[in-house]
Amino acid sequence: MKRSKLRIGVPLALLALLLMISGCVAYRSREVSFRHPSAYANMQFVSGAQVAAESHADPQQAKEVFGFDIRSTGILPIQVIIDNAGEQELQIVPSQTFLIDGTGEMWNLLSGSAAYGRLEKSTEYARIIEGGGKGAIFGAAGGALLGAAIGVLTGENVGTALAKGAALGGAGGATIGGIQGGVSDDVGRQISRDLANKELQNKVVAPGSIANGFLFFPGEAPSAKTLRLQLQEVRTGVTHTLFFPLP
Repeated sequence: MKRSKLRIGVPLALLALLLMISGCVAYRSREVSFRHPSAYANMQFVSGAQVAAESHADPQQAKEVFGFDIRSTGILPIQVIIDNAGEQELQIVPSQTFLIDGTGEMWNLLSGSAAYGRLEKSTEYARIIEGGGKGAIFGAAGGALLGAAIGVLTGENVGTALAKGAALGGAGGATIGGIQGGVSDDVGRQISRDLANKELQNKVVAPGSIANGFLFFPGEAPSAKTLRLQLQEVRTGVTHTLFFPLP
């Protein structure tokens, strides 16, 4: 009789353990493919480069791309693809790049600290790590990585963004819902790496190279109708302002 109970109890215990583990690693990394700018109806030429943009305002579509419900965190991602077949080095001008909604209102790019704050405080992250409350999702390491990653495009000093991320991450505490911080840090680091890989970093797009990634705008925008993207020729200083209708 005791052996029978033991045989039943062990599988149940293992099942319970697996369920606990699966709850802590609900996040799954996603690779993102992209199409050449010429495949988009809104493609435009600038200084010999082909440039296109695509909205990921639809929550389900964005979730499939990022592996979690990024729209519920208050962030609206816009994908930009640049194929620089010209002779000029090009760079995005973040302060002059805006999202225009259906009513004509314009929205700035999110700053690194603002974007990180939305992610870190969202209930979506609390769901990813079961038992973690708001403000207690990432440890210092995960927060630092994410703060630096988002700071790249928005023009913040990387060291400053790193310090902000570390401060915000550290404020969350070392233990989350009884789970040691090492587990949460692992998930946080993975999400940070994935966001950094998906983000359109504001590096120079050299002749003969392709740049692809996401710009992050406030989720309060009721819609995403047009992207106003400003590019600058690095050598000449000449700027080009492009308007992309968003599919």
